[in-house]
Amino acid sequence: MAEVLLFHHALGVTPGVRAFADTLAADGHTVHLPDLFTGHTFATIDDGLAHVERIGGFGEVLNRAAAAAEPLPDALVYIGFSLGVVGAQMLAQTRPGARGAVLCYSCVPADTFGRWPDHVPVQVHGMDADPLFVDEGDLEAARELVASGAPAELFLYPGDQHYFVDADLPSHRPEAAELLTRRVRQFLADVGGPLA
Repeated sequence: MAEVLLFHHALGVTPGVRAFADTLAADGHTVHLPDLFTGHTFATIDDGLAHVERIGGFGEVLNRAAAAAEPLPDALVYIGFSLGVVGAQMLAQTRPGARGAVLCYSCVPADTFGRWPDHVPVQVHGMDADPLFVDEGDLEAARELVASGAPAELFLYPGDQHYFVDADLPSHRPEAAELLTRRVRQFLADVGGPLA
């Protein structure tokens, strides 16, 4: 079984994010879901990003992500949704012992945090017409990560929604959400075995 550190998106720890964590936990994985917004949730991405600015910007989000990881074992799988990808990707690339990473709806250029580690498998998931994923450089960053020779997989889903997994949001797309969830569950089964 894997131990997972899951970071929420800009709406906070929504019921959909919690449900995703619960699904992974039901498979027997240990799932940590820190609330980087200390209980605040938001109805729109703009509201969530305004809150990020109020708490000190993306640097503070990264500090909170690192603090959440600090007491946990090194052998973690990092999962991030959108805003949460930044912390998940940073830790997967810089914290020793990472077992894997799953980046949902976003991908940061790998050189932001240095070279992608050869031993850390990663999945990137996004919709092929999501303007936040396609037009803001995330899809390009994901394709560059795959082309770099990193142990990376890019999964594109038909549609233009950003938060397509959260069942409680209007952006939810059940078929894509089910497929993403199935792929992540298989990924965790693959990387969650005994340490070599």
